[in-house]
Amino acid sequence: MKQHAVLITVLFALTVSLVSVSMIFWEFYKLNKQQYIDHIFTKYSVITQIYRDHEQRHSSEIMLEANLAVYKMQVVKEQQSQESVLKRGRILKREGFQSIRSSLMLNESGLYTKNTITKLHATMIEYKKTIYFYMQTEEAAILIKDEDLKPYNYINMLYAYSAIFAIISFSFILVLQKLRPLIRLRKKIALFGDGNMNISFKTNSCDEIGMVANEIEATREKIHTLLEARTLFLRNLMHELKTPIAKGTIATQMLSSEKQRKRFESIFHRLESLVTEFAMIEEVTSLDYRKDFSEYRIVDIIDGAIDMAMIESDRVTVSVDGDAKIHANYRLYTTAIKNMIDNAMKYSTDAHITIVYRNKELCFESLGERLQHPLSYYIEPFTKDNPSKNSFGLGLYLVDSILKAHSQVLAYEYEEGVNRFIFA
Repeated sequence: MKQHAVLITVLFALTVSLVSVSMIFWEFYKLNKQQYIDHIFTKYSVITQIYRDHEQRHSSEIMLEANLAVYKMQVVKEQQSQESVLKRGRILKREGFQSIRSSLMLNESGLYTKNTITKLHATMIEYKKTIYFYMQTEEAAILIKDEDLKPYNYINMLYAYSAIFAIISFSFILVLQKLRPLIRLRKKIALFGDGNMNISFKTNSCDEIGMVANEIEATREKIHTLLEARTLFLRNLMHELKTPIAKGTIATQMLSSEKQRKRFESIFHRLESLVTEFAMIEEVTSLDYRKDFSEYRIVDIIDGAIDMAMIESDRVTVSVDGDAKIHANYRLYTTAIKNMIDNAMKYSTDAHITIVYRNKELCFESLGERLQHPLSYYIEPFTKDNPSKNSFGLGLYLVDSILKAHSQVLAYEYEEGVNRFIFA
């Protein structure tokens, strides 16, 4: 999930923005619709006045309809139509109020004013895109159709919401489009980190991501040039060293003194071993080893390491499942195990090593004294406890480099007189 943090953040911002805009428009829609209903509902006061005058004056139905027609309204007389509107129509608003009617009366005391209070209920109904007013009193009721008023129209609001929704979505799509080169750049960097030195980061884009990609491409070219120069230098150097070593070895055989011959043979052998270890270190750090990875049985790699170490098989006890396999560079991994065997032969008290494979870890156990320094001291080049030992101090350094190339680490334990090195 962390690998897509930017993408997730952009999508989260998009979701929050769209949800927020939707909620705001929904609330605005409800408020605007209610305001519209409240506004057109005020027309009931006109209807009330016309209807009250009709009752007070006892005018004819024709007069009532004529007065309503002035305001583009008409009385619904058909019983079936009334029932349809009242049962199926949607009530928009309902309100009760009182109508006061004053009349002059005569009694024994003289003239007086009589106020008659009539309770009215006004209901505004929407039915088939038409507005109706249903007026109710204690004595009668009337349904009036308004031909002028129209129900609330949300189309304009929908258009505005759709436009803003589309603009926000399109803006985030553009942002995501701009992030696509960043995703491709990340994949290329991962391939470059895996050793693909020929991958190109060059781009024609002139934005910030394009500038970063072109800078990485320039850096890649510099690194590639430096690595090629380094590799060429080391290989030429080792080639030039091997020639005088070979000549010196041949010339040594011509010496008449056996003591001097053995001394020079030892010197040239150590020089040849040193050049060989340098060649191995150069191969590990040159990134060329990655193309030779395959799956091998661990017992086969151990057998190859024992043959390379040129020791008797009874000095090595192997406890490894025959089906256990590892994805590795055969020559490098064999060299790492061979170095662990050589290390045990030099420093163990009984010149014996036990190789055990358990919990997907390869362990090398041998009797001996505890290391005088932390393991980190010994995986540095040219470090060793006993300078008199026939070693250059590159063994564990090379082992650690090979394990790192295989995404593994070298660990160390000491328990009851047993040194245990672990490939984990």
